[in-house]
Amino acid sequence: MQPLYYVMAILGCGDDGAACQQVRLEPVRYQSAAACQAAMANALQRSTDLSFPVVQAACERRGLMMADATARRRG
Repeated sequence: MQPLYYVMAILGCGDDGAACQQVRLEPVRYQSAAACQAAMANALQRSTDLSFPVVQAACERRGLMMADATARRRG
């Protein structure tokens, strides 16, 4: 089973920050959302080569996530 981790997607957006599309995925896996967000400023600085009016980053959860079957039975 693969553990839960976070990756950072670099998004290119229009002038108003809308209509964003993923243009790059950082190769690093982060153990938490907080670690991913802490690395965001550096990742955006490395993305100055992108030709979009606005460049943003977003941390996304990846890996296998399983539901707790016992929680359903208790309810």
